[in-house]
Amino acid sequence: MKKNLHPENFRKVIFKDISTDVTFLSRSAAPSSETIVHTDGNEYPLLKVEISSASHPFYTGKMSFVDTAGRIDKFNKKFAKFKTLGGSKKEEKPAE
Repeated sequence: MKKNLHPENFRKVIFKDISTDVTFLSRSAAPSSETIVHTDGNEYPLLKVEISSASHPFYTGKMSFVDTAGRIDKFNKKFAKFKTLGGSKKEEKPAE
C-alpha cells in the first residue's frame, strides 16, 4: 500500500441532514468550524449535508423534493422570457 496517501486527522464528527434535521455520528477528516453537542453529552464538529440516508428516496422508499438552493426560482427567472415569447411565433395556416 502507498504511504502518506490517506489523511491522518480522522476524528468523530456529527453529520446533520439539513432537509430532515437528522443527525448521526461518524468519522471524517473534513474541516468544520461549527460544533454541536451530541446525545451522549460530548461536543463534536458539525458537518451539514443536503442529502443523507434519512432523506434520499432510495433509502426512504418515498419521493420527496428538496429545493435547498432555490433551483426552481432560478429556473423560472431564467426561462420567464420564453413564456412571454411563446405566443409571438407565426401561426401556420391549416392545409386546405
